[in-house]
Amino acid sequence: MTEHIKKKLREEMDALEHELNHELPKELKKAVAMGDLSENAEYHMAKQRQEFVKARLRQLGRRLADMSLINMNNIPKDKVGLGSTVKVFDNTKNAEVEYQLVTSEESDVASGKISTTSPIGRALLNKKVGDTAIFATPNGQREMEILSLTTIHDGAAAE
Repeated sequence: MTEHIKKKLREEMDALEHELNHELPKELKKAVAMGDLSENAEYHMAKQRQEFVKARLRQLGRRLADMSLINMNNIPKDKVGLGSTVKVFDNTKNAEVEYQLVTSEESDVASGKISTTSPIGRALLNKKVGDTAIFATPNGQREMEILSLTTIHDGAAAE
Protein backbone atom coordinates (compact mmCIF):
# COMPACT_ATOMS: atom_id res chain seq x y z
CA MET A 1 0.00 0.00 0.00
CA THR A 2 2.62 2.54 1.00
CA GLU A 3 4.98 1.39 -1.78
CA HIS A 4 2.41 2.48 -4.39
CA ILE A 5 2.21 5.94 -2.80
CA LYS A 6 5.99 6.24 -2.52
CA LYS A 7 6.26 5.42 -6.22
CA LYS A 8 3.70 8.13 -7.08
CA LEU A 9 5.57 10.69 -4.96
CA ARG A 10 8.90 9.77 -6.57
CA GLU A 11 7.38 10.11 -10.05
CA GLU A 12 6.04 13.56 -9.24
CA MET A 13 9.41 14.54 -7.78
CA ASP A 14 11.22 13.33 -10.92
CA ALA A 15 8.90 15.37 -13.16
CA LEU A 16 9.36 18.49 -11.01
CA GLU A 17 13.14 18.07 -10.89
CA HIS A 18 13.20 17.79 -14.68
CA GLU A 19 11.14 20.97 -14.96
CA LEU A 20 13.34 22.78 -12.44
CA ASN A 21 16.64 21.73 -14.00
CA HIS A 22 15.77 21.76 -17.72
CA GLU A 23 12.57 23.59 -18.69
CA LEU A 24 12.57 26.54 -16.29
CA PRO A 25 16.17 27.60 -17.02
CA LYS A 26 15.28 27.73 -20.73
CA GLU A 27 12.19 29.85 -19.99
CA LEU A 28 14.22 32.19 -17.78
CA LYS A 29 16.96 32.53 -20.40
CA LYS A 30 14.36 33.33 -23.08
CA ALA A 31 12.66 35.89 -20.79
CA VAL A 32 15.96 37.56 -19.92
CA ALA A 33 16.73 37.90 -23.62
CA MET A 34 13.55 40.00 -24.00
CA GLY A 35 15.17 42.85 -22.11
CA ASP A 36 13.98 44.97 -19.15
CA LEU A 37 13.27 42.51 -16.29
CA SER A 38 11.28 45.00 -14.20
CA GLU A 39 8.32 44.85 -16.60
CA ASN A 40 8.90 41.38 -18.01
CA ALA A 41 5.84 39.25 -17.18
CA GLU A 42 7.36 36.06 -18.66
CA TYR A 43 10.41 36.42 -16.41
CA HIS A 44 8.32 37.02 -13.28
CA MET A 45 6.03 34.08 -14.08
CA ALA A 46 9.00 31.77 -14.64
CA LYS A 47 10.57 32.89 -11.34
CA GLN A 48 7.27 32.32 -9.51
CA ARG A 49 6.97 28.85 -11.04
CA GLN A 50 10.56 28.12 -10.06
CA GLU A 51 9.83 29.01 -6.42
CA PHE A 52 6.63 26.94 -6.45
CA VAL A 53 8.47 23.90 -7.87
CA LYS A 54 11.22 24.20 -5.25
CA ALA A 55 8.64 24.42 -2.45
CA ARG A 56 6.68 21.44 -3.79
CA LEU A 57 9.87 19.38 -4.07
CA ARG A 58 10.68 20.12 -0.41
CA GLN A 59 7.12 19.17 0.58
CA LEU A 60 7.24 15.91 -1.38
CA GLY A 61 10.66 15.08 0.08
CA ARG A 62 9.33 15.51 3.62
CA ARG A 63 6.25 13.41 2.83
CA LEU A 64 8.40 10.66 1.31
CA ALA A 65 10.58 10.68 4.42
CA ASP A 66 7.47 10.42 6.60
CA MET A 67 6.20 7.51 4.51
CA SER A 68 9.53 5.72 4.97
CA LEU A 69 9.01 5.84 8.73
CA ILE A 70 5.79 3.80 8.57
CA ASN A 71 6.54 0.49 10.22
CA MET A 72 3.97 -2.22 9.55
CA ASN A 73 4.83 -3.81 12.91
CA ASN A 74 3.58 -0.66 14.67
CA ILE A 75 0.13 -0.87 13.08
CA PRO A 76 -2.19 -2.59 15.57
CA LYS A 77 -3.46 -6.08 14.78
CA ASP A 78 -6.67 -5.83 16.83
CA LYS A 79 -7.53 -2.13 16.62
CA VAL A 80 -8.33 0.34 13.84
CA GLY A 81 -5.18 1.60 12.11
CA LEU A 82 -3.80 2.50 8.68
CA GLY A 83 -5.21 0.11 6.08
CA SER A 84 -8.11 -1.06 8.25
CA THR A 85 -11.57 -1.54 6.80
CA VAL A 86 -14.19 -0.62 9.38
CA LYS A 87 -17.96 -1.10 9.27
CA VAL A 88 -19.68 1.36 11.59
CA PHE A 89 -23.22 2.25 12.56
CA ASP A 90 -23.52 6.01 12.17
CA ASN A 91 -26.07 7.12 14.79
CA THR A 92 -26.50 10.50 13.10
CA LYS A 93 -27.41 8.99 9.73
CA ASN A 94 -29.00 5.91 11.32
CA ALA A 95 -27.15 3.75 8.79
CA GLU A 96 -24.25 1.34 8.41
CA VAL A 97 -21.23 2.76 6.62
CA GLU A 98 -17.94 1.14 5.63
CA TYR A 99 -14.66 3.04 5.62
CA GLN A 100 -11.11 2.14 4.73
CA LEU A 101 -8.43 4.16 6.50
CA VAL A 102 -5.73 5.26 4.07
CA THR A 103 -3.02 7.90 3.74
CA SER A 104 -4.01 11.43 2.74
CA GLU A 105 -2.72 10.80 -0.81
CA GLU A 106 -5.14 7.90 -1.29
CA SER A 107 -8.24 9.39 0.32
CA ASP A 108 -11.42 9.34 -1.75
CA VAL A 109 -14.49 9.93 0.38
CA ALA A 110 -16.89 8.95 -2.41
CA SER A 111 -15.43 5.43 -2.46
CA GLY A 112 -15.23 5.15 1.33
CA LYS A 113 -11.48 5.75 1.61
CA ILE A 114 -10.83 8.23 4.39
CA SER A 115 -7.53 9.61 5.60
CA THR A 116 -6.19 8.70 9.01
CA THR A 117 -5.79 12.45 9.52
CA SER A 118 -9.45 13.29 8.78
CA PRO A 119 -11.81 13.91 11.72
CA ILE A 120 -13.53 10.53 11.20
CA GLY A 121 -10.19 8.76 10.70
CA ARG A 122 -8.69 10.25 13.86
CA ALA A 123 -11.80 9.33 15.86
CA LEU A 124 -11.68 5.71 14.64
CA LEU A 125 -7.95 5.13 15.20
CA ASN A 126 -7.11 2.62 17.96
CA LYS A 127 -10.74 1.65 18.51
CA LYS A 128 -11.95 -1.98 18.71
CA VAL A 129 -15.18 -3.69 17.66
CA GLY A 130 -17.95 -2.50 19.99
CA ASP A 131 -16.24 0.83 20.77
CA THR A 132 -17.91 4.14 20.01
CA ALA A 133 -16.11 6.92 18.16
CA ILE A 134 -17.29 10.47 18.76
CA PHE A 135 -16.08 13.43 16.73
CA ALA A 136 -17.10 17.00 16.01
CA THR A 137 -18.50 18.18 12.68
CA PRO A 138 -19.77 21.61 11.61
CA ASN A 139 -23.29 20.25 12.27
CA GLY A 140 -22.43 19.08 15.79
CA GLN A 141 -21.22 15.87 17.40
CA ARG A 142 -21.39 12.58 15.49
CA GLU A 143 -21.24 9.17 17.04
CA MET A 144 -20.33 5.89 15.36
CA GLU A 145 -20.27 2.38 16.80
CA ILE A 146 -17.72 -0.02 15.33
CA LEU A 147 -19.50 -3.16 14.08
CA SER A 148 -16.65 -4.98 12.35
CA LEU A 149 -12.97 -4.52 11.67
CA THR A 150 -10.49 -5.95 9.18
CA THR A 151 -6.94 -4.73 9.75
CA ILE A 152 -4.20 -4.43 7.15
CA HIS A 153 -2.66 -7.55 8.73
CA ASP A 154 -5.89 -9.54 8.20
CA GLY A 155 -5.93 -8.43 4.57
CA ALA A 156 -2.28 -9.45 4.05
CA ALA A 157 -2.92 -12.87 5.63
CA ALA A 158 -5.92 -13.45 3.31
CA GLU A 159 -3.80 -12.80 0.20
